[in-house]
Amino acid sequence: MTQNEPGFNELLAAARHSAVHLEMRDSYGVGDEAEDFENWKRTGQRDVDPASEYWTPWVELIQSTVARGVVVRRARVVSEPVTDYIRYEHAGTAVNLLAGEQVRWLSRRRASDIALPGNDCWVFDNETVLFNHFSGDGNWSEPGWEVRSEAAVVRLASAAFEAVWERGTPHEKYSV
Repeated sequence: MTQNEPGFNELLAAARHSAVHLEMRDSYGVGDEAEDFENWKRTGQRDVDPASEYWTPWVELIQSTVARGVVVRRARVVSEPVTDYIRYEHAGTAVNLLAGEQVRWLSRRRASDIALPGNDCWVFDNETVLFNHFSGDGNWSEPGWEVRSEAAVVRLASAAFEAVWERGTPHEKYSV
């Protein structure tokens, strides 16, 4: 990755039609989310206020993206029974939906015959893939992302997302 390579915000701002996110880890431990997750584990309370300091940047970003006509979808492949982290994610997904995202969940058992990329990723307009790189403990690794636009890479990530999306359960119907 070079210094000139765009990051997530730049790629999302440039999206014209679609931005899809494929998540495949059962646990993450990244940045500002780690403190919120620990609080949720202690109290059982998740911040679901879209106007909170925690959520406002994301809500505004997604709302402005959707207002431009970009469809934002998120598909999560999860092991069942789910981890504490997935329960935490599920508890906060109402805010993702309120912001304008569409979210589906797929049991890892139902994904065995889907060719999945090796890393979580975003696909923008079926043209560009941003792979997220995490360490074993779920934190960002260096570099934290990689942008790819080769046709075969884009086809793999796009096809994987669409296969997961097709089989996935809409958030409103998925219980943890």
